[in-house]
Amino acid sequence: MRGYNFSRPLMLIAIAVLTNFAVTSICMLFGMNQDSASSLGTMAMVLAALWVFSRQRKKRQ
Repeated sequence: MRGYNFSRPLMLIAIAVLTNFAVTSICMLFGMNQDSASSLGTMAMVLAALWVFSRQRKKRQ
């Protein structure tokens, strides 16, 4: 546990959830139905989480 940073996983989760919420809300605002907007939000959430994770890994190496 030495050198473990609790803020990195929390930041990753927060960015993923906020991305999902933002994309879903914007899609529904532009008239997309709820199921499609939710699917697009989930895809954006996964992509954002992968992007943040890869950026965090680059900084550590």
